[in-house]
Amino acid sequence: MWPAPVPAPEAASGPPSFAPPTDCIVVTTPFVPGYRVTKVIGTTFGLLVRSRGLGGNLVAGLRSIAGGEIKEYTQLLEQARHEALNRLTTHAKALGANAVVSVAFDTSEMSEVMTEVLAYGTAVVVEPDSAAPQPVALR
Repeated sequence: MWPAPVPAPEAASGPPSFAPPTDCIVVTTPFVPGYRVTKVIGTTFGLLVRSRGLGGNLVAGLRSIAGGEIKEYTQLLEQARHEALNRLTTHAKALGANAVVSVAFDTSEMSEVMTEVLAYGTAVVVEPDSAAPQPVALR
């Protein structure tokens, strides 16, 4: 199997820390180093639409007057991306995958108060590759 997951560090204060999935390999590359793809299952995704409550919007609106980072929205988007990633891995595992390659995110605004976050990639089955690495030549 793949290396044991590293637990997320505990945050003393501030937004929560998020750990990567432990039961499904997720990479942004089209391959997983040290593994070979034995089956391509197809497209997988995790979709989430989030809205900050009225109080959060008011605080964020006041902060936008002064300029700088709006931490309420930063935290909202970070949480939304991690939830979309969790939904992506749940969907991939339901399809029979143990890895997702070529993972990317897409974000859009809906009706000025909601944010859509989409995590997508290709669900695959991988297994450890014991073959010696092959040199790569660019021609």
